[in-house]
Amino acid sequence: MNKEIVKRNYIKLLKDIKQRIHSAQYEALKTVNRELVRLYWDIGQMIVERQKGQNWGKSIVTRLASDLQSEFPGIKGYSTQNLWYMRQFCLTYRDNQKLQPLVGEIGWSHNIIIMSKCKDDLQREFYIRSTRKFGWSKNVLIHQIENQTYEKTLLNQTNFDQTVPESIQNQAKLAVRDDYLFDFLELGERHSEHELERAIITKIERFLREMGGMFAFLGSQYRLEINNEEYFIDLLLYHRALKCLVAIDLKVGKFIPEHIGKMQFYLAVIDDKVRMAEENSSIGIILCKTKDKTIVEYALRESNKPIGVAEYKIVKTLPDEMKNLLPTSEQIEHLLKEI
Repeated sequence: MNKEIVKRNYIKLLKDIKQRIHSAQYEALKTVNRELVRLYWDIGQMIVERQKGQNWGKSIVTRLASDLQSEFPGIKGYSTQNLWYMRQFCLTYRDNQKLQPLVGEIGWSHNIIIMSKCKDDLQREFYIRSTRKFGWSKNVLIHQIENQTYEKTLLNQTNFDQTVPESIQNQAKLAVRDDYLFDFLELGERHSEHELERAIITKIERFLREMGGMFAFLGSQYRLEINNEEYFIDLLLYHRALKCLVAIDLKVGKFIPEHIGKMQFYLAVIDDKVRMAEENSSIGIILCKTKDKTIVEYALRESNKPIGVAEYKIVKTLPDEMKNLLPTSEQIEHLLKEI
């Protein structure tokens, strides 16, 4: 066996061992995190039970924190504030058998953020599952909550019920929001489609994160040729979970029904000339500055291609009246199973 083959075999061995070590480290960290969250749950439960049974007031938690810090010097986590979080943690989830196993899948600091900032269990479940699936950092999680990702996802407008296989319908619905916040693009309120596209390409990582974290970028002004005629898709993405191509059409004005016909044409060509045999049918997202929800509903009704219509904004906003249009709790629970 010559030296070059030995060298290649050694490099592969080293790579395989490094991957195995990283995998073991990751699993160890997950185990440590689950045990830590379980410990904090148990402490919170003991505090709740003692306060209920012996009528202890707030001062007992302060005293408990001081004694624990003296007993375990140098170990963080036993501050008065954190003990109160443990108590609140137990009270928040002790009657929810579905969420109890999930909270151990994310970090303690993530749990505190979700527990403190979310109003109900369905909203908490959405952010717990999303944090686990997408690996959101604390700052990203805070941004997602403040950007009202939960509400925007549930309010989205698509025709996926009629055009997407039932096996991936819920996943597809979760891939499209009602509107997106592009405050990181540093654009003024007035801008052209070319300026919007260029700004997105410059900040493509932030753009993909805002789109949901499961997209890969394949190209801008993606060229299609039919009978010597050229057509260009503004952005072409790939959704890793749905295993499908996603065409993005950027519109700096309001949505008009004609946009649907153009997107249907793009999707037909992509499915015929670009899509690989093992991939699912492509979907389209029309990103526009404004839209009338009723017009969108009519425009999507007769479309035979899977299309979603969303707004983009440069500043954060979600009208109060939209919050009353969220699906029923049963519909939300059914949807969350796919995260």
